[in-house]
Amino acid sequence: MRILASSLCDHAAATPDGKLDVHGIFHDLYAPGFPARQDSMTLVLSLEWERSDSGRYGFRVDVTGPGRQPILTVEGQSEVTPRPADRPPPRTRLVLPLQDVVFPVAGRYEFRITAKGRALRGPVLYLVEAGGDDVREGGPAIPQT
Repeated sequence: MRILASSLCDHAAATPDGKLDVHGIFHDLYAPGFPARQDSMTLVLSLEWERSDSGRYGFRVDVTGPGRQPILTVEGQSEVTPRPADRPPPRTRLVLPLQDVVFPVAGRYEFRITAKGRALRGPVLYLVEAGGDDVREGGPAIPQT
């Protein structure tokens, strides 16, 4: 099993022909202070399974902050169907909307995906405390609440 793609974005959707439309990918969020709450964001994952994998597999997404502090855990299941040798291996595409995620401090946040007893690295998100003159390099701001 391996991760083919992973990202955090504003919005994503699976298309009927098996593609993922991903909009507004980001790696940084700027907040006026902490704790900071992100109203919504979407985690997108594409997992490729082994050809021998078949059946229902549980998976877990853990988000940890600075000092490995747990922030969020999401669990789910995926049905894996074997495919013939002349076709690509089985894949799971996840579009996981996350609402009202609270980040207690500035720093690096890691998304880790666990399935079949294996932990795989997902996307990394940096939370930055924004001052009045900060230049945002491709990261959206968290609104002040």
